[in-house]
Amino acid sequence: MEANNLFQLSIVIPAYNEADSVPILLQQIQSVLETESLSAEIIFINDGSTDATAEVLDSLAENAQFTVHIIHFKQNSGKAEALAAGFQKASGDIVITMDADLQDDPAEIPKMIDTLKTGNYGLVSGWKYPRKDPLEKRAFSFVFNRVTAMLTGVKLHDMNCGFKAYHAEVVKNLHLYGDLHRYIPILAAAAGYAVGEVKVKHHPRQFGKSKYGFKRIPKGFFDLLTVLFLTRYKKRPMHFFAGIGSLFAGTGIAVLLAGCVLKFLKTDLPFQFPWLVGGVGILTGILLSAIGLLGELIIALRNE
Repeated sequence: MEANNLFQLSIVIPAYNEADSVPILLQQIQSVLETESLSAEIIFINDGSTDATAEVLDSLAENAQFTVHIIHFKQNSGKAEALAAGFQKASGDIVITMDADLQDDPAEIPKMIDTLKTGNYGLVSGWKYPRKDPLEKRAFSFVFNRVTAMLTGVKLHDMNCGFKAYHAEVVKNLHLYGDLHRYIPILAAAAGYAVGEVKVKHHPRQFGKSKYGFKRIPKGFFDLLTVLFLTRYKKRPMHFFAGIGSLFAGTGIAVLLAGCVLKFLKTDLPFQFPWLVGGVGILTGILLSAIGLLGELIIALRNE
């Protein structure tokens, strides 16, 4: 799986308003690379930072011991877009991703590389243990990981950990957008790559503030639906849309039948216009099934 690229290692680091953290992080990384005698490039993606991150990164790149590339985004585009840009730039046989906030420990990089190679994995995800995050973030992560594992079959303790190691082939076959970075292990597993996990040290945040917020919860749910569609139903959309459509149509039929029974018994209806509600449910189910059928036709035409 090794590609004999220019570097043994590419380290991809998205950064958003991390001006205080990146100088320390780069120093830590360079120390590890020097100790391990690794040929490496370090790729920082400045994701539209509004502090001095851009200027600090440019200055660091000029004086670094190792090859440092800086990619600047004019506006904040999100972690998935930042990682995609870093993956495109990466030329190492192995790619490491980590956060810029000093919570990931570069000293764990050799262990991650060793696990990647000895376990014959395509991707190794870090498991932050013990985790040094606020209680609400840990609680949401616990639920998120359990639900995701149940729905996808990819059982990791820390799905969204940004500290990961990949063979280059894997990152070149990932197509990230939106917030799909949270589900990289699922996308990799769906593409046929073995996914592993290893415990890594985790540190409290030293500078700035976490980008975590409860507004991410509904976004995470919709992203999970997207991933389920892409990994399970991409080649059979009828199964996905018809399944959801059946729920709507079944509910609509149940409402209509209940309305008929209550009217026959001359009982007051619990809500007005049951015929309208039932009809809308049935029509919605039919429309969703039609969308699935259209998707199947498009796939069939593309395969001709």
